[in-house]
Amino acid sequence: MSIPFELPTEDRAPSPYTGYTRAHWEAVADGLLWAAWRWSTPGSALLDLPGRPSRSGVRSDGLEGFARTFLAAAFRVAGAEGDDPHGWLDRYASGLDSGTRTPGREDTESWPLILDHDVQGQPMVESASVALGLRLTTPWLWKNLDAGVQDRVEEWLRGALRHVPAPNNWYLFPYTVAGFLESVGRGDRETAAARQRALELMEGWYRGDGWYADGDGRAFDHYNGWALHLYPVLEAHLAGDTGPVAARYGERLRTHLDGYALMFGGDGAPLHYGRSLAYRFAASAAVGLGAVTGHTPLAPGASRRLVSGNLRYFLERGAPTDDGLLSLGWHGPHEATLQPYSGPASPYWASKAFVSLLAPAGHPLWTATEEPTPVEEADRVLALPAPGLLVQATRADGIVRLHNHGSDHVRPHEGEVAAEDDPHYGRQAYSTRTGPTAVTNVADNHLSVHVNGRGSVRRRVHPLGTGQGEGWGWAASWHRPVFAGGPPMVPGLRVESVTVAKGPYELRVHRVTGAPCGARVTHTGWATGPEEPLVSALHGLHGWSPEPEAVRAPQGTAFTQWAELPRLSGEAGGASLHVCLAALTGEPGPGPLADAVTEVVPGEREVEVVWAHGGGRTRVSFEPVRVTHTAD
Repeated sequence: MSIPFELPTEDRAPSPYTGYTRAHWEAVADGLLWAAWRWSTPGSALLDLPGRPSRSGVRSDGLEGFARTFLAAAFRVAGAEGDDPHGWLDRYASGLDSGTRTPGREDTESWPLILDHDVQGQPMVESASVALGLRLTTPWLWKNLDAGVQDRVEEWLRGALRHVPAPNNWYLFPYTVAGFLESVGRGDRETAAARQRALELMEGWYRGDGWYADGDGRAFDHYNGWALHLYPVLEAHLAGDTGPVAARYGERLRTHLDGYALMFGGDGAPLHYGRSLAYRFAASAAVGLGAVTGHTPLAPGASRRLVSGNLRYFLERGAPTDDGLLSLGWHGPHEATLQPYSGPASPYWASKAFVSLLAPAGHPLWTATEEPTPVEEADRVLALPAPGLLVQATRADGIVRLHNHGSDHVRPHEGEVAAEDDPHYGRQAYSTRTGPTAVTNVADNHLSVHVNGRGSVRRRVHPLGTGQGEGWGWAASWHRPVFAGGPPMVPGLRVESVTVAKGPYELRVHRVTGAPCGARVTHTGWATGPEEPLVSALHGLHGWSPEPEAVRAPQGTAFTQWAELPRLSGEAGGASLHVCLAALTGEPGPGPLADAVTEVVPGEREVEVVWAHGGGRTRVSFEPVRVTHTAD
């Protein structure tokens, strides 16, 4: 697809993989800003972009357009040390004046008030972008505002300090507001309290391996990079803070990037996993931040390969519409990807990727020659114990797969309700080349227990461990199957699941206990489109019909308009063991899965699989879960 704004000529000398330079990043920022500003109100306070409104209403959506594009403009101008050839900051100065004159009034320009998250919370999200934009551009924008405008902006921002955020990364929004106010000499007890509260919560949410849970539950997703790491590390960088607390957050970012760098495909795609995927290339924000601050294990050329590859991936696949606006979706518009809080301007949180522009033109991020990404160097399997994730990457096709045995989106106080099944967390595997099927279609990468004609979903995920060896790794979890249209749970019913990744293969082992007589189980593989150069294969080894049936997902995925996926079926009752092989590969694929294993030795609580061609033996046992792999 053609990109709707002009970019510089590619330069393959410093950028042999992407052709993108720092000038490309500036041109993309400018192109997105020009397109969005065509929809501003006369006083520049709101950017009322066309499209489906969010549940917060069109006025909040207009503020979102102003605030999130302000981030792009701020990174663009701050990275150029105040050079603003297109006069972006003059526009935002006018909007700050107009929007804060009579906040809460229903007129053409006034910004909505910031209230509690369950009343009128979305403006609190946008307050952080306004504050961060002002922090980045203080010498050229804030310091040139009239004193009265400064006071009004401060009063509006303080609404974030005086109201209740959502119980997750939202606490970093008043933290960011407080950081800005303190940086311009307007700090007090209120700002100090907001900062302290956020950092206290962050300590409780940090689970190790560089991963934070997004709140008190077990939601691990892209919010790690574009929120939970970004705000505290960037705050410390802008403040010049090198103290022990700042160093701790920097080291956590470094640790996070050591694994996260593997989560981009060879084509630049991030994993299609978790919520708010319409933010797209914000997925590279943590990589750019690491390069800017020095908190990264990556060489500068590898960092640029990742961030530029990610940006180019979306630009070339229809993320901007023909008129230059970022659409609500993934490649192009895609309704099933969205959450109800998403409005026309929501995708502009992608502006966080432009944190890379804080590295000036002479920085190694832009001067070093691009280097291959981790998936382009070798096959890799990486176990992440803290979030309960297993990453599997294959060099030949550039595909990265994420096996989810530890992340859900169920808060501690919530019950497990089948009607709230979330395809972006509940499936057992995700990738850089496929997306989950819609909730009304057959679920991909899913084990379902069928009782009295009703199939189950997976809601709360309980991790049972991870591990890895040379060229292989595993992750395990258990869940209680949840049903719709009748009793939500069957007493005593439990599913324990283990994934073993080896090369392109996924050995999937499930132990079902407490199933009533007559119960059945089904298991699905990867969902792919008929015209995609991908192979989705599934083969039963024990407890399943040997060969799968092909089932359809007419609503497709974010990657294909219409999808098909393989499905195995088997009988359950009491305790039963189910073993299969799955694979997602680029064509021509690894060959028949039936030829990958020469022997399967099942037991009541264990199974041993012998791999073909001297690939060794894998043993999976339960009570407790233990996985070993020995070479022949």
